[in-house]
Amino acid sequence: MAERALRGTRLGATSYENDRNTDLAPRQEVDYTCAKGHRFTVTLAAEAEVPMTWECRNCGATALRVDGEIPQPKQGKAPRTHWDMLMERRTIEDLEEVLAERLAILRAQRKKTA
Repeated sequence: MAERALRGTRLGATSYENDRNTDLAPRQEVDYTCAKGHRFTVTLAAEAEVPMTWECRNCGATALRVDGEIPQPKQGKAPRTHWDMLMERRTIEDLEEVLAERLAILRAQRKKTA
């Protein structure tokens, strides 16, 4: 009998559940437009934070929310260079002393080999 019940169906291909007596999660639809003029709608959960930009479904460019403004780039600190970090620890006078010491050592080594 079990063989007859499964005859003619593909396992996993069709769901026999229905949407009756179920409550769907609240949703919201957000419209986006890309620079090339493509307009599309994204369905999100009602409590989700809506992003200002979304990737365009047609061309892959960055699309902007229809009712949104262009996001401003974040101001970050300029990257510190090795020289900046060195100047935090030493003064120019200290560096000149270290340079003079190292040059003296190098010149002494050259005289020994020559």
